[in-house]
Amino acid sequence: MRVISVVGARPNFMKIAPFIRAVEKYNREHDNYIDHILVHTGQHYDIRMSEAFFRALEIPEPCLNLEIGSGTHAEQLGHTMIEFEKVLRWEYPDWVVVVGDVNATLSCSVVAKKFNVKLCHIEAGLRSGDMTMPEEINRLVTDRLSDLLFTPDLISSENLRKEGVPEEKIFFAGNIMIDTLESNRIKAENLSVDKIISDNLIEGRKHSVDFSGNGDYALMTLHRPSNVDDEDVFFPLIKFLSEEVTKNFPLIWAVHPRARKQLEKNGWWDYVMSNPALIILEPVGYHEMLRLNMGARLMLTDSGGLQEECTVLGTPCITLRYNTERPVTLREHGGLSVLTGNNLERIREEFLNALDIKRKPVRPELWDGHAAERIVEKLVEFDRRPEPR
Repeated sequence: MRVISVVGARPNFMKIAPFIRAVEKYNREHDNYIDHILVHTGQHYDIRMSEAFFRALEIPEPCLNLEIGSGTHAEQLGHTMIEFEKVLRWEYPDWVVVVGDVNATLSCSVVAKKFNVKLCHIEAGLRSGDMTMPEEINRLVTDRLSDLLFTPDLISSENLRKEGVPEEKIFFAGNIMIDTLESNRIKAENLSVDKIISDNLIEGRKHSVDFSGNGDYALMTLHRPSNVDDEDVFFPLIKFLSEEVTKNFPLIWAVHPRARKQLEKNGWWDYVMSNPALIILEPVGYHEMLRLNMGARLMLTDSGGLQEECTVLGTPCITLRYNTERPVTLREHGGLSVLTGNNLERIREEFLNALDIKRKPVRPELWDGHAAERIVEKLVEFDRRPEPR
């Protein structure tokens, strides 16, 4: 059975790593039954956000790198489709496996079905209901085309049923992101917060805060256009974080290139750099972010993946979005995250509430570190089914 798996951007890397390990394990036990080919579309072209993650997560070098790079959504989709078509013409696999919801996921799904290649989607069924999000379009189209859909939680499975997906295509496998977390937990725990900060501190910045303990800092990531592209939204957020959050404890901010660009463009860079309690870091690696999350008193983020990690690690999470495709992480579903969007009054209210919340890890069903093994077993079982006449 020949399988091509596709990654395009950093969120994919954490999901493909356990899949590759599960394929290798299956092959050791079943005489190399799966011929696996990893294709990287090159949607993320920053070395700090791509190649470093491959090394850290011990992902093998991709068999092919399409080197698509940056561009508009249409440019990325079109260029990826053109290049991936060449891959399928050459390799002609039995399956194409896509993960997540980036542009590469959508592009390669469309091309696979044009070639009548069976399509498998890992992390299927996630829905935010927000059609202004490019990722929502990617999720909807990919799930509609897929022959086999692996869902991370029961809410996602039910979303697919409501959309009319046949039951035989839906398989609740659990959250593959948590496979990566569990397999890297010990390595992350052994890292020093002080060393992470000193190694990744923005050039020209100094700090004198002692981070030898846990729970004495807040952690933040911010990258979505809805939060950083509009200066009337972004600056009030920055002002609140700098002037109110840091009164309680230091705030560590691993600044995304998109956010940094806006800070510099609008003349706010010196403002954030002048606050000694606002610790500005370059984008950090997977293990470094995991360690920071393990010790944080509170997370402020607009990242879906970090919502999931906070749930399992027990970190109270203020999600700076008005909706989420991962409702299982919300407090009303037993998780630790709360949605505030970029409404300052809501953020302030939930920030003050979070100061009294103690860390309490929550583990949704099948978030047990073995999702990838279930996925590979089911993929092989599905492939061996006789074709319908």
